[in-house]
Amino acid sequence: MGGAPPDVTPPPWRAVAGGIGVIAATSVAAWALAQPLNSLSATAARAAADCAAIVTLGLAVVPLLDTGRYRGELSRSAAVPLAVSAAVWLLTELVRLVVVSAQTAGLPAAGVGLHTYLDFIAHTGAGRAGVLSAVAAALVCGAAVAAPRTTPTALAVTGIAAAGLAARTLAGHLTESPLGGVAVAVHAVAAGLWCGALVGLLVTVAHRGQWARVLPRFSALALGCVGALVLAGAVGAVVTVGSPAELATTGYGRLMTAKLLVTAALTVLAWRNRSRWLPAARGHRASAGLSRTRSLVEAAVMTVALTLAAALAVTG
Repeated sequence: MGGAPPDVTPPPWRAVAGGIGVIAATSVAAWALAQPLNSLSATAARAAADCAAIVTLGLAVVPLLDTGRYRGELSRSAAVPLAVSAAVWLLTELVRLVVVSAQTAGLPAAGVGLHTYLDFIAHTGAGRAGVLSAVAAALVCGAAVAAPRTTPTALAVTGIAAAGLAARTLAGHLTESPLGGVAVAVHAVAAGLWCGALVGLLVTVAHRGQWARVLPRFSALALGCVGALVLAGAVGAVVTVGSPAELATTGYGRLMTAKLLVTAALTVLAWRNRSRWLPAARGHRASAGLSRTRSLVEAAVMTVALTLAAALAVTG
């Protein structure tokens, strides 16, 4: 009677619904900031596909954050969510390609025929990049369903997911610059590992003992990812923004400013969690409920930043 109440895991649909709401609200805000250079439908489609890809990458890597003795348990917990997220990634990527092909052809999305769609994915860089992402999503989904739950499998699936996430950077503002192209690919994968792994922990970790084991490893991964993300993002900003004044006077610059501000806030939040939440979790002083709450807050801010990044990718 005097013990602590057991942790109760909230229904996952609440987090999913919240994520969709954040993507929708941020897409509208991005569209307003970048008028008339931004398309709301393109931003929403890109953000949905990006977030699905990032969650897939995170669920692929999350078993590697546990120790060898317990890795199998986390791998089994991640299997079904990984298959679902990869299937969602595949679907949203195919829908995104419809939206982009319609814009390229100057047609409404409903007016895109099979010939136009196939022509777009076969003869444009953006189309071929999208196909690579879709193939990666399909491979990850198949592996989640049929492959054995082993460490080599987890490594291979993580590599495929990372390659699929990086593939979408093959077409965009920075592809004309070799340095910019490398920077945006590094930026995308670093953001995907950081954000995706946190969501993966949120989905798969059930009790404080697991949080105590995996959170220190996640924190070390996140620290490296933040460093790579900041460095690559700075290079990309220098390549794409001609002068500081453009950060306020152009639609692209205003989106860049908003993303920088949100990323700065996210970094501060992550550092605070590292200095307070991490020691408490490592010492088994943080309940699973507290860890989930902190993860949800950080993941919500991450979703805003990722949606703004998607808006940047389609603005111009």
